[in-house]
Amino acid sequence: MVQAKSHCQHMLLFRERIPADWLPKVLDNLPAVLVDHAHLERKAATTALNLEKYRDLYPRVEELNAIAIEELQHFQLVLNLLKQRQIPFGQPYPSPWISGLMRSVRPGKRHQVIDHLICCAFIEGRSCEKFQILARELGASDPDLSRFYGGLVESEGNHYATYLLMARAIDDDETGRRLDFYLDLDAELIRRPNRLPMLH
Repeated sequence: MVQAKSHCQHMLLFRERIPADWLPKVLDNLPAVLVDHAHLERKAATTALNLEKYRDLYPRVEELNAIAIEELQHFQLVLNLLKQRQIPFGQPYPSPWISGLMRSVRPGKRHQVIDHLICCAFIEGRSCEKFQILARELGASDPDLSRFYGGLVESEGNHYATYLLMARAIDDDETGRRLDFYLDLDAELIRRPNRLPMLH
């Protein structure tokens, strides 16, 4: 866990902190947040498979499959939690932050795959950061959930790194330029108020 923590912090060079109202809103609405989390894991699994359509990623299909399988396992873990806590699985609400990132993905083979990978890296990276906060903050009030989130930190950090390295392997200079663009976009999007209790 300690190793995962430094792993996460070492890599995440976000230019804006998580808004102060995020944590209280999440802690006050844990059932809704767990449903949101389940949908995020489901989408993360389908996204990893979706990335396999890009020609530049054909040599990485097995790595992407491994990520998809891991995300599906996480999805099942969250579904188990919902069942234990008698929380019904409900409809997903779109995240304005994720939508804002994905809307900026450029068309064109090479541009699209690089942008898509960076967006995926940012989603995993912010998850890594937020799961660490939840693991810490839930320690006293909900030790089981605290352990659950602590247990996810390392794999989120690994996925973040993997997606970024995949982009760099395609075109390092272009990835560097787009990383700069997305760091600014992330900062702008995360500052926008979102009244819904959701992870992102």
